[in-house]
Amino acid sequence: MQNTVENMSKALKDNFEAVQEQIKCAEEEAGREEGAAQLIAVSKTYDAISIEPVIEAGQRIFGENRVQEAQGKWPELREKYSNIELHLIGPLQSNKSADAVALFDVIHTVDREKIAKTLSQEMEKQGRHLPCFVQVNTGEELQKAGIAPSDAVVFVKKCQTEYGLNIVGLMCIPPVDENPGPHFALLRDLAKQLELEQLSQGMSGDYKTAILMGATHVRVGSAIFGARD
Repeated sequence: MQNTVENMSKALKDNFEAVQEQIKCAEEEAGREEGAAQLIAVSKTYDAISIEPVIEAGQRIFGENRVQEAQGKWPELREKYSNIELHLIGPLQSNKSADAVALFDVIHTVDREKIAKTLSQEMEKQGRHLPCFVQVNTGEELQKAGIAPSDAVVFVKKCQTEYGLNIVGLMCIPPVDENPGPHFALLRDLAKQLELEQLSQGMSGDYKTAILMGATHVRVGSAIFGARD
């Protein structure tokens, strides 16, 4: 049993280091400074046993999709390890806004006015004014959350002026069956128009492309933790 745990731990650390090296190479190829793209290790569906070797290897920024799942594992991990930064990268229901503001450090999925309003109210109530990204549905897919590209500028400005949210950047998830490059370019161009400096784009299959297109945050899960069930 001990050998199994040790082997798993070594594999996770090796995966993490390989991703770090790929990010460094992509930054160099893009002519960007080392560290320009932050790695968010996406730990959704993985338990503490799988997460701890990656923390021990030096990773401190993690992404979770669901508030309730994150509540079940991160408070204990945070007691054990310092300087953990937790990002909500999945869709947020308005009735979970209070829990999200209390637990997370960054919100990547402001995707509609109702969420902007409830997050604003909760941040004011809790005195936690978290950095937020607006999710843009670059492929305009009916089944996917996010603001349409044509509405993004107006929506971001409303989030900033009417709701007082600290919008630091834009986030997208390109359609799985399309070349992600044009979607990353569209998000980059929208961010420039809005004078936003941060781009949350790129996952395990396309994070190198995302870095070449200006990503400041890449959300990598399976390349580190292995394929999900």
